[in-house]
Amino acid sequence: MKLLPLSLVFLLMSVSASAREISGVEVPETLSIDSQQLQLNGAGVRSKFFMDLYVGGLYLPEKATTTTTVLSENSAVVSLKIVSGLITSEKMRNAIEEGFDDATEGKTQPIAEEIKHFTALFEDEIKVGDEFLLVTNKQHGVTAYKNGVAKDTIAGEDFREALLKIWLGDEPAQKSLKKEMLGQ
Repeated sequence: MKLLPLSLVFLLMSVSASAREISGVEVPETLSIDSQQLQLNGAGVRSKFFMDLYVGGLYLPEKATTTTTVLSENSAVVSLKIVSGLITSEKMRNAIEEGFDDATEGKTQPIAEEIKHFTALFEDEIKVGDEFLLVTNKQHGVTAYKNGVAKDTIAGEDFREALLKIWLGDEPAQKSLKKEMLGQ
C-alpha cells in the first residue's frame, strides 16, 4: 500500500457557499482538493424499493458526460452522503463487493487484494449523515475519507477505474444515479 504525499494526505477541502439540495442534503457546487478546484459534475440519489439510501455526487476538474471522459481525468471525487439508517457497514461492504463484480464483469481476481483492503475501510459503524469521499487520482490511486478523516489510500489504476465504474460503468449501482452524476 502506497500512501499519498504529505501535501495530499492533509487534504484541504473547502466548500463553496453555493450548494444544491438533493433529497434534503446540501451538495456543494465545488470542492478544492490540494489546491485543485473540482466542480460538481452531477449528483443524485441511490434508492432501493422507493427509499433513499444515499446522495452520490461526482466532482471533476471539467464537466464530463461520458464514463470514458471521467476515466481519462487525472482526478475525480465520488461523494456519498448517507441518508438512510438502513445502510449498515455489512450492507455497504456487500454492495461495494457486488459493485466491483459488476464493474469488472466478474473479473475481480486481478484486484481482489485491493477490493478486500478497500471494503475493510467500511467496518466501522455507518450512520445517517456520514459522508464518504473517494478521491481518485491516476498517480496515487484512491484515498477514502469518512467524515473528513483519511482512512487509507489504495494504489492501482485498474482498481481506480473499477471503483469509478461502480457508479459510472455499464452495470452501475443505479442507472438513474449514473445519468445524474454524468449530468445527463
